[in-house]
Formats: sequence, structure tokens, C-alpha cells
Amino acid sequence: MTAEAPRSAAATAKDHGLVAPQVWLANKGVRYEKRPVKGEDGKPVAGLYNAWITLDNPSQFNSYTTEMVKSVIFAFREASAARDVVAVVFTGAGDKAFCTGGNTKEYAEYYAGNPQEYRGYMRLFNDMVSAILVCDKPVICRVNGMRIGGGQEIGMACDFSVAQDLARFGQAGPKHGSAPIGGATDFLPVMVGAERAMVACVLCEPFSAHEAYQMGILAGIVPALKLDGKFVANPLVETGRMTDEFGRIVFGKPKTGDAFKAGQELMKRGTVDLSLLDDYVEGLCSKLLYTFPDCTTKTIEELRKPKLDIWNRNKENSRAWLALNMMTEARAGFRAFNEGTKETGREVDFVALRRALAANTPWSNELTDSIQPRAKKS
Repeated sequence: MTAEAPRSAAATAKDHGLVAPQVWLANKGVRYEKRPVKGEDGKPVAGLYNAWITLDNPSQFNSYTTEMVKSVIFAFREASAARDVVAVVFTGAGDKAFCTGGNTKEYAEYYAGNPQEYRGYMRLFNDMVSAILVCDKPVICRVNGMRIGGGQEIGMACDFSVAQDLARFGQAGPKHGSAPIGGATDFLPVMVGAERAMVACVLCEPFSAHEAYQMGILAGIVPALKLDGKFVANPLVETGRMTDEFGRIVFGKPKTGDAFKAGQELMKRGTVDLSLLDDYVEGLCSKLLYTFPDCTTKTIEELRKPKLDIWNRNKENSRAWLALNMMTEARAGFRAFNEGTKETGREVDFVALRRALAANTPWSNELTDSIQPRAKKS
């Protein structure tokens, strides 16, 4: 008998992916690439990679469409199953936004008033968040710009978040006809405490990267504004510890008056450079390279459990509520945001709405029309 030549492990390895990447990458709006991981010497390590998943819709601040959500799900599954991937970097294209949530044009023009369809969409959104939370690789959110609304929620589902300090964070729900129950009401109390979560989710006031770091939802921040060849901290915020008008201790408080105007002038003079952000992300990935992979995965799985447990407890009911809300407040709010302008604003007339509901006015097309933003009379 002639002995058979030994077969390599690579030749016999099973493919644990669900769909070939060329199929789901045909959907525009999401990029997936493997970049060599760097060793301690800063040089690429042969045969090992980081998977970069990039939301690529910069003209709409990387808001995700239905097709983009599908691609993100497949991308995380692909990275999770890849034997040669050390970590996943989740980011957005450009320097204006990581993600501002769901695509409000699609919401207003298709899903508003169509609850059964929005429920199907929210099933995809739930699967996207779950794909992040159960990825078998550490997930780093590279916050290249605004992380607002649903963008904040998918960002908080990641294991680490690193931001450039011009980025802004926040929720949009009650201001635009929804509730931030796609992750914010689940994750924020765990991450920052009940009171800060209440302020962020209900008042929907955006906050700076410096404040986000002090709150505990960022692993690190780096400057991105370059003036005369040097990096400077965000000139629109006070980067130190101070008090606000209520005497509360705050970090990253927005500047006002002349100080804000001076900051705006500096912004005009400078250029945005994300090289320090990339260095930080690459350095974090390198640190993950020098750990036992299974021990790292198990550690991350355990640390995710508070977020994962509450997410799994609430996601089904949240999906049902959000679908039904498309017949009332979401229908009005998303339309206002989509059709509003800088002149009119993008929020409904909240006072008129509350007065109408207090008078027992039923929800109707007429009520929705009556509260839409309009140009102010001179």
C-alpha cells in the first residue's frame, strides 16, 4: 500500500461563514476589509488581520438603510468566523460621523404609517445589535465623528470605543418621535448609571467626546484638529473639570459667547486629521494580539453579559412598541426631520401636540400635518 500524503489543516478546514462576502457586499453602503494586524514593533504581522467594517454612507452621515443593516449582520458573522482575524474595527466613512442612526428618509417615506413593515425592519436591527454583542472577536468602535441615536446604540454594543475629540454623542428618540429602546435604555444605565442615562435618553442633549470619556462610555479620546502642524484639543468645549449653571460638575462643557466664536474661528483655520485615532485603534488591536485568544474571548463574553442579558430581555417588546409607534408619534417625528429645513427646524410643534392630545384629539393625518415645522412668520 502507498501511504497518502498528509493533508494540511487549511485544506480540510470547514467554512463557518453563512454567505459568501461577494453576495452581501453587493449591497452598497458597507465596506468589509481585512487589514494586517501590527506587532509591537509597529510592523504588519504576516497571516493575521483585523477586520474593518465601515458604514459607507457619508452624504447621509453614515445612517444605515435596510440593505446596510443586512450587510453589517453578515460582516460581523464573517469576522466572527474568520480564524485569522484578531479584532474587529467598526467605523464610519469620512470624519463627520460614525453613524447617526437609521436613515430618516427611508423611515419617513416608507416605514412611517407602515407598522408591519417597520417591525420587520426592527427584526433586522435587533439582529445587527446581537451580531455585535455575540461576535467571537473583540469589537472596537472607531468613533470618527458623530455617534447619535441608533449610531450611539450600535456603538455602545461594541466592547471598546475610541473617539476623536470633535465627535458628539447623544440620543434623539423623544425629540424625533421615538424612544431610544434599540439599546440605549438597556446599555446606558449599566455603563453610566441611572441618573446620567435618564438625562441622556429623555432630554436628548448632545454631549462632547470629553464628557463621554468622563461618563465611562469611551476607552480613550484623541485630538483630531490640526493647527499649524500641531494637534489641539476641541476648541469648542472646555476640556477640564468645571461646573454648569446648576452647580453640577461637568466635563467637556460647550463654550459660549466670545469663547465659542473664537473656537469656531480655530475650527475654520484647522484641518481634521484622524491619524492619531488610527494609531490608537491600531495600538489597541496590537495589545489584543498579545493575549491568549480563547481566554480573551471568554473574558469578553462574561463582561458583555450585563448588556446582553438586558438586551435579550427587552428587544422583542421594544420591537413591537416601535412598530406600533410608527402610526402616531414616529410618523410625525420622522416626517418633520425629513421634510424640515434649517429655517423651519426639524422638530414638531410639541406644545400644539400636547394641547391637542389634552383636548382628546385623535391621531389622524390632519393632526400630523398640523404639527409639522413651518417657517416662522415675520
